[in-house]
Amino acid sequence: MKKGLLYTIIAVIAVVMLMGAFSGGFLVGHYFPLGNLRVSANGSPTLIEGSSITPAPTSGDANAATPQDLQTLFKPFWETWSIVHDQFVDQPVDNVAMMRGAIQGMLASLGDQHTSYMDPQEYKDANSSLEGSYEGIGAYVDTGGDFLSITSPIPGSPAEKAGLKPGDKIIAIDGADMTGVNPELVRRKVLGPAGTSVKLTIQREGLDKPFDVEIIRDKITIASVESKMLDNKIAYLKLNTFGDTTSKELAKQLKDLMAQNPKGLIFDLRNNGGGFLQTAVETASQFIPKGVILYEQYGDGKKDSYEAIPGGLAVDVPMVVLINKGSASASEIVAGALQDTKRAQLVGETSYGKGSVQNWIPLQDNQGAVRVTIAKWLTPNGRTIDKIGLTPDVVVALTDKDAAAKLDPQLAKAVELLSK
Repeated sequence: MKKGLLYTIIAVIAVVMLMGAFSGGFLVGHYFPLGNLRVSANGSPTLIEGSSITPAPTSGDANAATPQDLQTLFKPFWETWSIVHDQFVDQPVDNVAMMRGAIQGMLASLGDQHTSYMDPQEYKDANSSLEGSYEGIGAYVDTGGDFLSITSPIPGSPAEKAGLKPGDKIIAIDGADMTGVNPELVRRKVLGPAGTSVKLTIQREGLDKPFDVEIIRDKITIASVESKMLDNKIAYLKLNTFGDTTSKELAKQLKDLMAQNPKGLIFDLRNNGGGFLQTAVETASQFIPKGVILYEQYGDGKKDSYEAIPGGLAVDVPMVVLINKGSASASEIVAGALQDTKRAQLVGETSYGKGSVQNWIPLQDNQGAVRVTIAKWLTPNGRTIDKIGLTPDVVVALTDKDAAAKLDPQLAKAVELLSK
């Protein structure tokens, strides 16, 4: 084995062990789009240098790279490393793949579906959906289960036009069974250039048999905020994602709506898969004049609070918020704050139930990134919604029959409540 390569591998592993020395942007559990994902709310993550790592002087003394107090603990690792290099039948082995596999296994052992490793290509692929456009089928997905599952299709996307729904599981791609395949790898198989096609085999709850969907990939442009005036002087505002331009777009469209003196406001968070934590706080602050928006609860028991930012543009207008099972993470932060403060009623269906915050930490030397769950968030009343979701004040289902008839009983109920 070349010494230089071994030194690099050992150094990377040691860096991961010391990953607490790094800092990056916080995402409140934003689900992977079938495209890309941005890292930090204010640009590239900041790297804080930690302790220096001394590489092993020889391949036979690799344990010297391990911090002194961890050498006994890591002895079996290095023994296994040597055994593989000495005895595995297919030589030479791929040292980089082994190193990355070790990181993946280490993070998987934590038992948290949202803590994971991204190799350099995956990290490179994770850079643009919250900026407003990318190429893919146009759906936010969850990579934490046995299969890749749809969290929410993006409005107007090929995924939505093909009829994909929150909770759909992708069990095969172009006829190839995805059973036992890492959902992150499945996500990458679904990706592809605009204009190309992909056949997805979907397993949907309530149906006896899976079914196939042929989708033509496209360039997905995400309008972060949409708004219009409805009949009866009711304003309608829809948020599709909590991206890095959302706060500015939201402020602009709220100013336009409020200038028309609406007697009520419908805030639609259905199928919004989430985004940046700070954007969620800024969004909630447009409607809540003061008080706590959310709490962050850390593993050591420490709790931080996020307060409303003064100067909201719509703190008095009567409100109804629409949610469904595609409303996740940042959407739930905002909806939970509005519900707990009795600022608005929630109408629709129980939300997804994503109540944790992740930090994306880039590794040195372009070796990918680590996504780590750093905290769980609580509503202003101290509720946790992780794997539970938010229960609407008024439960209204939206059936397939409604959708086929282009009916929206959830929106109709919101209009009814505000008209009173």
